[in-house]
Amino acid sequence: MRIKEVADKLGITPRAIRFYEQRGLVAPDKEAHNRYRDYADEDVWRLQTVIALREIGMPVEDVRRALDEIDRGDGEHLRYYLELQQAVMYAQWVELKRMIDTTERMIASADGARAPDREMIYALADGSRRLREARRNWYDRWNYDRQAPIHDSLVYGEHPDYPIYDRYEEALGLAFDWVQAAPGERGLDVGCGTGNLAGMFLSAGVRMSGIDQSREMLRRCRDKSPRLETKLGNFLAIPHADGTFDFAATSFAFHHLAGEQQLLALEEMRRVLKPRGRICIVDAMVPEEADGEWEAARRLRGTGSERHYARVSDMLRWFDENGYVTKHRRIGAMVHIVLAVPIR
Repeated sequence: MRIKEVADKLGITPRAIRFYEQRGLVAPDKEAHNRYRDYADEDVWRLQTVIALREIGMPVEDVRRALDEIDRGDGEHLRYYLELQQAVMYAQWVELKRMIDTTERMIASADGARAPDREMIYALADGSRRLREARRNWYDRWNYDRQAPIHDSLVYGEHPDYPIYDRYEEALGLAFDWVQAAPGERGLDVGCGTGNLAGMFLSAGVRMSGIDQSREMLRRCRDKSPRLETKLGNFLAIPHADGTFDFAATSFAFHHLAGEQQLLALEEMRRVLKPRGRICIVDAMVPEEADGEWEAARRLRGTGSERHYARVSDMLRWFDENGYVTKHRRIGAMVHIVLAVPIR
């Protein structure tokens, strides 16, 4: 086929096709006698793939890498590129929702009967800016792709320098018991790692999804639990629609978020839950009064200076102010479990 035929068939311009040629995404043969491009079926298929990937906003360089993976038959890498793009789109969508909410509140402050409250508008805009920065400033400083191969041996083994995992299995078992998930319910494991908590719910007939920012963690998670739906994502932009799940749980991941990011994470979990959806958090937390046992454990190497342990009292207060009744228990020196169920 000639370039105009291909353009008509795919609904794009010849100029766009030439651009993709110049970027090395497609390389049709040229006729010897006149040098006209001759597009084979394989070229048309590649262009269709390019168009589809560009439609979801994938940058040209990422499209090139995705095509290379397709050529090599590497579906795992292609999946990663697509999931990465999906995660970016969800982050943009969450940010857009936040901007819409801020705009609506500004409109409400200027109801037409009086002049708008400028101080309130400034405060709303400043609050929106801080939340946006909190989302954008998150990054994986712990390199969990590298830690994935040793993760399970670390959490299930005996490592004196890592008191956070002293009663790991007990903590997960308690979370499973407290959530009381029924067969057929849909649950979300946020920061699922290799899928240890999600796997417990799967075994009980619960339909589980897991998200994690680590590609390697998710790969090992899928190897262990093929029935678990996994997506690349993080606490601050969960790649699922509003009102999807009956419960959300997270274990030993919340402390990777700084203070304001933790509040955003709670809001994100609430967003993807159904009206009566419950939240369960298992992690190291600061007790009401940091006792000697807590301080001794916190100083050990495995607790890390980059970790941001939530205060139990602050978390319980947030749930109370947002219409939840809570259940709380301390497990060992550092770990706490909180279950929150909405009552209004």
